[in-house]
Amino acid sequence: MISLAGVLVAITLISSCKNEGGKDQVPGFKIPEQGQTYGLGEEVKVQLDMPAESKVTNVSYLLDGKAIGSKTSKDPFTIQTADLSLGYKLISAVVDNGEKKDTVTINIVLKSAVKPAEFTYKLVNVFPHDTSSYTQGLEYHNGRFLESTGEYGESTLRWVALESGKALERIAIDKKYFAEGSSLVGDKIVMLTWKEDIGFIYDAKSLKQLSTFPYQNSREGWGLTYDGQHLIKSDGTNRIWFLNSTDYKEESYIDVYDNNGQVDELNELEYIDGKIFANIYQTDKIAVIDPKNGAVERYIDLTGILPAKDKFPNTDVLNGIAWDTAGKRLFVTGKKYPKLFQISLVAK
Repeated sequence: MISLAGVLVAITLISSCKNEGGKDQVPGFKIPEQGQTYGLGEEVKVQLDMPAESKVTNVSYLLDGKAIGSKTSKDPFTIQTADLSLGYKLISAVVDNGEKKDTVTINIVLKSAVKPAEFTYKLVNVFPHDTSSYTQGLEYHNGRFLESTGEYGESTLRWVALESGKALERIAIDKKYFAEGSSLVGDKIVMLTWKEDIGFIYDAKSLKQLSTFPYQNSREGWGLTYDGQHLIKSDGTNRIWFLNSTDYKEESYIDVYDNNGQVDELNELEYIDGKIFANIYQTDKIAVIDPKNGAVERYIDLTGILPAKDKFPNTDVLNGIAWDTAGKRLFVTGKKYPKLFQISLVAK
């Protein structure tokens, strides 16, 4: 995870000084190049570019604002990346010549070095699903689903029976909000909204609204799940946020990449056996993500899970993943799908 204190800067900043004659004595980088991409685990060699006559007493190196080592010369410095998270990384070098200090910075990008394993599915069971439900959040708890549904003027929060697909309890959300992902935390339900920069807290039994909370740095509200310690939130980008489950403040994040680059539009989330499962919006694909570094470890292809004969004019995209922890059952559905599916995963 990346600390919010180490938020990355996407442009190179160079602090330069001039000598008495007015000639710039500006250190820079020979390597790496600005924006250069590396695979996770690959060593990053850092070499300063300085005038031959330059004096160096110490060079301190930082990664995302945290000290990682120093040299007393212009010799190359090596950064190990195996234990880092993915995404943009800001490398800083503070060059001290005994009289003044110059700071130079440059960005690199870490992507996954591993090609994700490919999985498809085996259909185990089929259950009815309400075609009015624009599914944004889905979880399974004690024999029923917690489901939040979206669209302005149509958003709801509900407990749903597995066998019938009917709402056991439901509330309508104020028409000015577009409901998004939801998750059960203890005896409370946390639910996101899309563009309104606000989340809601409900009593899990009565569905009575208890309080609200503001977003901090995340762009929007999309998917939400809970790993037993943190709420895990997607915002429509390749970034996944980790929220304090008591005060709902954003504490850290990961950026999600596979071996080809960043994976955007991560939507509904489910935490299953230590991994984050994420629908990828407008696709029939689920990404299985390592929450420690953001690497996509597996892709699950659900192409064809809803037959053409079961698609209607209002049928939308695949969205909704739920895990029965006790029964080890995996459920998936989609926005306004007429069916909800229990599946098992099959390696391609």
